[in-house]
Parts: sequence; C-alpha cells; structure tokens
Amino acid sequence: MNGLSSSSPRTHAPHADASGLRIGEWRVDPATNRLSRGGETLHLEPKAMDVLLLLARRAGEVISREELLATVWSGSVVGDDTLTQAVIKLRKALGDDTRSPSYIETIAKRGYRLIAKVRAGQGDAPVSASRSGERSAPASVSHTKRLAWAAGLALLIAVAAVSYFTALGLLRFARELPAPPAVETVAFGNMPTITVLSFDSLGEDSPDYLARGIAADLATDLAQLSEIRVIRAPLEAGLSGATGTRAVSRYVVSGNVQPGPDNIKINVWLLDAASGRQLWAERYVRPRRDLIALQEEIVDHLVQALAVKVSETEWRRLASSHTRNLKAYDLFLRAYAAHLTHQPDDNRQARELYRQAAALDPGFARAYGGLAMTYANDYRYQWSSAGADALKHAMELANTAREINPDVREVYWVLAYVHMQRHQPAQALQHLKRAIALDPSYADGYGLMGAVYGYAGEPAKALPPLRYGMRLNPDAGYLYYMTVGEAYFFLGETEQALLNLNKALARNPANLETRIFLAATHAARGDAEAAQWAAEEIRMLAPGFALPAWLETSPLTDSSQKRRVIKLLKGYGL
Repeated sequence: MNGLSSSSPRTHAPHADASGLRIGEWRVDPATNRLSRGGETLHLEPKAMDVLLLLARRAGEVISREELLATVWSGSVVGDDTLTQAVIKLRKALGDDTRSPSYIETIAKRGYRLIAKVRAGQGDAPVSASRSGERSAPASVSHTKRLAWAAGLALLIAVAAVSYFTALGLLRFARELPAPPAVETVAFGNMPTITVLSFDSLGEDSPDYLARGIAADLATDLAQLSEIRVIRAPLEAGLSGATGTRAVSRYVVSGNVQPGPDNIKINVWLLDAASGRQLWAERYVRPRRDLIALQEEIVDHLVQALAVKVSETEWRRLASSHTRNLKAYDLFLRAYAAHLTHQPDDNRQARELYRQAAALDPGFARAYGGLAMTYANDYRYQWSSAGADALKHAMELANTAREINPDVREVYWVLAYVHMQRHQPAQALQHLKRAIALDPSYADGYGLMGAVYGYAGEPAKALPPLRYGMRLNPDAGYLYYMTVGEAYFFLGETEQALLNLNKALARNPANLETRIFLAATHAARGDAEAAQWAAEEIRMLAPGFALPAWLETSPLTDSSQKRRVIKLLKGYGL
C-alpha cells in the first residue's frame, strides 16, 4: 500500500521480459521491481511496475484506464482507484511533476501515456518515444490538466472506503490451509491476540456491507472482553493473517456469509497464525431474524475455543451493544459504509439511513452516535451554512446515544470528537478514557486521544497513544499518519513530519488538512518552491480556499499553533 517492495508474485506482467530498460533518467529492472538512477535505488510494488512497463512498451500512446486495469489486474476485481494509486506511486518514485510532467501524462477522460524517452538498457537507441517529442508545458494546458487531476482526486476519496472493503472482500477461505512461514506475533503480555479478517460475501445477491458489518461487529464484541486483544487486519493480510514475515495476531478468524430469502448461513474458522493449523470451525444456519443473537453465539464459541475467561458483566454488555431489529441493523451498516467516504453527498445519505435505523429501533445507541457524527462533520468540513447549530445538534444526539446505552465505546468516541471540535480537550479526553476502558483494544480511541493532545498544544503527549493505536491497527489510515505528522511539525522535527504527512497523502490525496500542514512544513524547512507547489495543490482541490476561514472550524485549540501556521503560510496565497 505504501509503494515499498512486495514479495507477491506477478500474475500477469505486461512486457515482463523487458530487461534493463531506461525510461528518462531511470534504469528499470522488472525482475527485481527496482528503479535506479546514479547511486539511488527505489523499489516499486509489482503492479506499479507492470503499469510502468505497459506504458513504456507503448510510449507516446494514450492507454485507457480500462485497458490498464484489464491488462495489469487481469482476473481480479478492483476499483478504479487502484490504478490511480499505482500512478500516484509511480509519479512519486520517478519524481514527476503533475503540473508539467516529464514521465506520465494524464489525458482527461481518456487515460495515461508515457512521454519520457524509452531506450534499451545498454544503448541509446530509442525503443519508443513520445509523439514528436511533445511535452505539455503551456500554462493553459497545464491548468486544464490540474483541474482534471483535482476531479480525479475527488472521485478517488469518494470511493476509497468502498474499494478498501471490496479488496478485503476478495479473500477466499478454505478449511484446509497450508502452513505459512515462521512469523512473529504481536505480543500483549500473556493475553491472546486475535485478528478478524473481513468475511467473504457469497452469492450474487449477497450485499458486501452485510458480510463486512458482521465481521466488524464480531471484532468489536471480542475487543470488549478484557482477556483478549484484537488487532485489525492490514489490507494485504492473506489467509494466515500474516504480512510478509510478520503476523497480525496469534489467532486469526475468517469466514463467509451467504444470506438467503429466509435464512442466513455463516461459516467461521479459527486459525493459529504461527502454524496455520485450524483450531476450530463451525457452520451456522439461522433465520435471518436471529442474526444478532447468532453473532453473540459465535463470540461465545470463539471464547470457548480460546479458553478465555469472560465475566458476567462483560457478557451483559455484549448483549446490549446491538439492535435487535435486523432492518435497523441493515440500515446502520449501509449508513456506515456511506459515512466512511467523507463526502458531503454521502454524509447526507448516511444521515438519512441513520435516522431510519433509529426510527425502527429508538433504543439503537450506535445509530444515534452515527447520526451525531454526520452533523459534526457538517461543522468540521464546512458542508453546512449552519455550522454552529450543526455542532450543537451533534452534541445533543451524542448525549442521547449515551443515555440510551452507556456501555458502547463508539458513543464515547463521538462525544470526544464533538468536544474536540468545540475546543474542549479535557472533556474529550475524559470520554476517550471511558471508551478505552470499555475496549482496551480500541485503536481509534487511542488515535483520537493523540489527535486531541496534538490539537490542544501538547504534541509530545500525542505521539504515544497514536503509536499504540497504530500498533493495534497495522493498516492505520491516513488520519493516524496525518496526526503524527502534525505532532512532529509542532515539535519542530520537520523531517519526521514530512515522512508521515506524505504517508497520509498517499492514503488520501484529497485531504486538505494534510496538504496544509505539508505546505507549512516545507515553509518551515525553508523550501519555498515545495511550499508553493503544496499551496497550488490546495487551491486546485478547493478553489477559493482561505486559511483563516478554514481555521475557524479547525480543532486546533492552541492559539500559538494557529499563529505559527498562519505565519509560515503567509505569502503563499492562502
């Protein structure tokens, strides 16, 4: 996911027999997925290399996105953003400038083409070259491409969460699995660590969000037990739950879901990640109306298989954490999937779905918590003209959720998030401590705690909970890296700030806050050219952007931090 080398075999490598190509200033070694220039060597992911080779084989030609996806990802079901991410990684590795590219040019609504000179490795004879050596330097053309690129980024973030779940949904599980190589497991004292992989959705009419929701809630239920630590599965986790030579957890849960008109079938497996040995497996067939009770039964059986002691209080809390109304639960899962995209239209759709779920079950605390988040996001991202009223409504709904059920971790996370937006860090931290007490494995709880410290002017205190949250969640999203980068920025460690902000940008290229702090970090390092480039990217993504207006709804509480950002970015047109 981050552009580093991978041991995954190339299943369909276009032009895989290429040997020692030179593309522009770079020497390309497809066999090892390496780029080299002078004394510099970079590693590419296999699929990114395949995209580069296909573009190089037909340098100067426009290759459609459809053809690139069909050729490089032949036999796989992937989203359009998968190709976008591969191109982003290539441009970053090649040092390409999207404003005036020297390597890969985006042709709006058509695809991509390689415009750099391509030569055989040992000679200077061109293999192929860009048409008439043309380059895209005119300002008007560059501006058009920038607008097209911005639109592409907006689409990328709109589908990012959906593609994330789709990628996980492609995993297929079997009862007999080969033993993986020796692995290192994540240690939390003597407590068993467990990872729940995304469940597979079987059947043509089976909704992905149902399988995702069942697996997510199963992980949530297990995480509430004091004798278990739940570690999230990274995107590249395979059947063993291992990534390379490092396992996600000692134990791995996998499964699949097949809903029918009246019944639902769920298969669940428990594996020992170190040996690949199957410890337990069960097939469940229940009426659809009994889905919630079935999830509790699966948790019970997993706990017995692991021989974990669970208190009566913990069981009571588990039993009350979900709605008993299956339709309300279905609406909640659909709302959550829409909510993850962080786009205004999807935020409104999620709000309506959460409302319907709460109407069907007025005791569904998590639906009220989700509803509160939609209003908090209206304020945070300035999606509504009634910003202050939206934040007030978010607080009312979050408190309602807590009154309905005070034993749900997400309720306290939402309360903390709203207090953070209201510049009330002490109250936010109090709620997060309660959330973590309910679930010591709650990665997002630690992540938000770090963010609260960072925004409140205590960046040194922000790093420990953020690092612990990232340990619990090996596939930490862009918000973790963005917040870590901001903490390092305010600590004056600009090199570490750049490293983490760029990781956040690779995961979400359309996030304005990441780009704002990236521009400020470049300015702090005295790199005016890089700061100006980052400022132009901000204006491209948000025409009319004004830093003072953005800071009005920013969770930054410390006035000295705000002044520093304003001072550094003064003169860059923001």
